[in-house]
Amino acid sequence: MQRVEVYGETVEKELVRMIEKRARREHNPEEMAWKSSVKRYNALRRKEIAALWFAHFSRMAANHARISEDYERRAEELCKEG
Repeated sequence: MQRVEVYGETVEKELVRMIEKRARREHNPEEMAWKSSVKRYNALRRKEIAALWFAHFSRMAANHARISEDYERRAEELCKEG
């Protein structure tokens, strides 16, 4: 029983230490500025990636439309020949 109590006290002390460390970090102006900077960067990067995907799928749609028109033209030519 003694071991369990000692272990429980050790765990409790470690939790308190971690909570205090986190509280100090959350009130650190440099860390808060860094986190804000990272959020802005990530938001900008997401927009850039979304624009790249939009461009990619727009090109794919144009290519498929061109191929579709080509197939339609070929089908019409075959119908005229037959």
